[in-house]
Amino acid sequence: MEEPEVENTLGAIRIADEVVEVIAGLAASEVEGVAGMSGGFVGDLAHMLGRNKNLSKGVKVEVGEKETAVDLFVVMDFGVSIPHVALKVQEVVKEAIESMTGLTVVETNVHVQGINFHSSTEIKEEEPRLR
Repeated sequence: MEEPEVENTLGAIRIADEVVEVIAGLAASEVEGVAGMSGGFVGDLAHMLGRNKNLSKGVKVEVGEKETAVDLFVVMDFGVSIPHVALKVQEVVKEAIESMTGLTVVETNVHVQGINFHSSTEIKEEEPRLR
């Protein structure tokens, strides 16, 4: 897909789709209750084997000239309110993309792909999260 271009008197600014994906993935993974992003079976297997350090894992974006739509594929912690955490993910991702890129997020879809059954103290020690 062609990168969106913003014209100004100094020249053009182009933001690659991959940049929007990384922003979305990092923002979503920092929400408390999100255990991680899901890249599908093959992507998850490669990640577990240490062969994939893809920061946009579990994120698909469609970027236009001024707008973007985001699909997030997440794994949530056992015991959380899935609707509450999903709403927080939508809010945090929208804010991060809009503030960093200037694009308008028209849609943020959260697809819950699984549940993580590890204890919450183990996860908190591994990855800090936003509250």
